[in-house]
Amino acid sequence: MAGLCEGRVAIVTGAARGIGREHALELGRQGARVVVNDLGVALDGSGGSTGPAEEVAEQIRALGGQAITNGADVADWAQAGALVKSAVDAFGRLDAVINNAGFVRDRMFAGCSEEEWDAVVRVHLKGHFCVSRHACELWRGQSKAGEAVDARIINTSSGAGLQGSVGQSSYSAAKAGIATLTLIQAAELGRYGVTANAIAPSARTRMTEDVFTDMMSKPESGFDTMDPANIAPLVAWLVSAESADVTGRIFEVSGGSISIADGWRSGPAIVKGERWPPDEIGAAVYDLLSKAEPPQKVYGT
Repeated sequence: MAGLCEGRVAIVTGAARGIGREHALELGRQGARVVVNDLGVALDGSGGSTGPAEEVAEQIRALGGQAITNGADVADWAQAGALVKSAVDAFGRLDAVINNAGFVRDRMFAGCSEEEWDAVVRVHLKGHFCVSRHACELWRGQSKAGEAVDARIINTSSGAGLQGSVGQSSYSAAKAGIATLTLIQAAELGRYGVTANAIAPSARTRMTEDVFTDMMSKPESGFDTMDPANIAPLVAWLVSAESADVTGRIFEVSGGSISIADGWRSGPAIVKGERWPPDEIGAAVYDLLSKAEPPQKVYGT
């Protein structure tokens, strides 16, 4: 029986370990041809090795699939363009970009340095931009040439981006930006046959297992709720042709649970019809607060 993604070509960034690795392997199982992108860096973004990505590509080939590796820095404009080109050169087409690459340099906001902020925002937010932007240039050109395009962008946000997380100001801000970027991509790119969705996964990775030790620990028996492989089936479905009418959504996913995040919405309002005097603002704000849904708690509070 043909896999769910038979014939599709997908780039997975940050695909050597953790959640990205499981994305790549599942896509391979489902018949996709996969570009396994990874720098092979440490958790804080230092170092680098091609070995981990090649191991994943070899596993896909062992399953009977097709895969190549790519060591591009996703936040480098030229390298991101070369990454997209590598998919087309190897497989003749590109159908999906799964933006997953990232690292953390956790720090309380009062102690976060400019270098730490720039490094985290660069790889997460700019990395999502660069690869997707080059892919969109390809797809828009195909669409304008009259070709049928059925393409996917799948971004990676986080609960930290949706609710905030103590000690992760740079990471949370980047992930919040990614969630909003997804909404804009969905609104703008549908005319070219491109959908854009995001996931906010919760799973055991290098980023989470040391911070949330008890939550992320592997059980001695039974269902491993935090196994990163639990995230991949949703991504495979989003890559598939079946998801063509789903766009602009943020999916929270962990274990056997999938939910759709309900983001910022306009809440209660008081319309005065004229400029507010400053001495009337306080009463109006407290009236609105009494009617508004309380925000979800920031993680870590």
